[in-house]
Amino acid sequence: MVRFRATHAVLLTFLLWAGCQSPARRTAQAPVWEDIATTVPASPQFPIAGPIDGGEPAKPTPPTPRILPPSKPTETWVALERWCRANTLCFATQLSGKPAPSYSLQSTNGALVLHTGSQLAQWEGTEVRLGFAPQLIDGRPYVHTLDLNKTILPLLQGEPGPLLRSSPVIVIDPGHGGENSGTRSVLGNRYEKDFTLDWAMRLQAALAANHCRVFLTRSNDTDLALSNRVAFAAEHNADLFISLHFNSAAPNEKEAGLETYCLTPAGMPSNLTRGYADELLQTFPNNAFDTQNLLLALKVHKALLQVNGHRDRGIRHARFPGVLRGQQRPAILVEGGYLSNPQEARQISDPSYRQRLAEAVARGVLSGTCGFGAVALNTSGPSPEPSRPAASTGNGSTEPGNTAAVAGEDRVEAAGRTQFDPAHQP
Repeated sequence: MVRFRATHAVLLTFLLWAGCQSPARRTAQAPVWEDIATTVPASPQFPIAGPIDGGEPAKPTPPTPRILPPSKPTETWVALERWCRANTLCFATQLSGKPAPSYSLQSTNGALVLHTGSQLAQWEGTEVRLGFAPQLIDGRPYVHTLDLNKTILPLLQGEPGPLLRSSPVIVIDPGHGGENSGTRSVLGNRYEKDFTLDWAMRLQAALAANHCRVFLTRSNDTDLALSNRVAFAAEHNADLFISLHFNSAAPNEKEAGLETYCLTPAGMPSNLTRGYADELLQTFPNNAFDTQNLLLALKVHKALLQVNGHRDRGIRHARFPGVLRGQQRPAILVEGGYLSNPQEARQISDPSYRQRLAEAVARGVLSGTCGFGAVALNTSGPSPEPSRPAASTGNGSTEPGNTAAVAGEDRVEAAGRTQFDPAHQP
């Protein structure tokens, strides 16, 4: 009995000693982040993991895949004949086969001539630049779908309605100003900034005579940031924006003619880059007006060709003009001739020629708009008298509403420096 009690005491002591060495409860394992990440919804703070029982953790339920409806494939190149049949608004005829076939698309609005292997097209005799050259595939003409949607269809269909309402608000942007003098005339110490300001003032007067509210981004020799020119149009709730410039190819004196620019539609390469990174998939606010831009450019361009002797360099697309990209309204940029060409520089220096350029732009803007008949213009009258420069506003623009133009030889002192046009930079 004594031996049993001693053995029992030893056994009890051993069990007590073993219990002191064992944990009171099980230690929680480290969280299995991979598993938790797939089963716990994301939140600003990851939830604290509790104890995990032994054994293999339960496998997370995989998320149910989202089944998307099949997307309709989009053709990149479309057979021209099939496209004409599908649209029932035109028919195509082959014009020639040498050196490459050309085709004419006829509609009730006019005729468009396409040349395989060339971006150059003609709409009613006016040059229009495509984004992609039409191709011959298996002996048949194919056209890029972007050119069909962004250029060809708008031309063949025409305007869906009036481009302008009654008493529209129009912002005219005389390119350059101040130290940003633009290009220099090959004939002497005359600069682009002077000629664009005079042209803009004459255009303002012509449009104002036809019930338009017209504002100039600058009305004196002031340098104005491109972003401020865009903001100026937004502040005045402009219906249209037109930027006026003159070109240069110095030291080449042979280049001549008129160019009118629209912003390049998304996905389409620009006709001119000037070293600007031409990212095809970039979309800007003004791309919402691709069709209106093209139709406005066409009207203004055709009217100007009547003045400059039909020296036509075409309606083109570019992404680099900063004054166009941010516009939330139809907007174009006009290059009214080459100051590096002696003949055109001599014309541009003549105030009566700039008056005719102004009246041509006014005719283009107002043609086919609601509430307008014949454009009331006076090409033989005297130029308006000079006026005092407008006061500069806080954002670097000028007070609008000045309809005066600088008479005769422009009385604006110029101090330009370069043949390259800084306004063409982004």
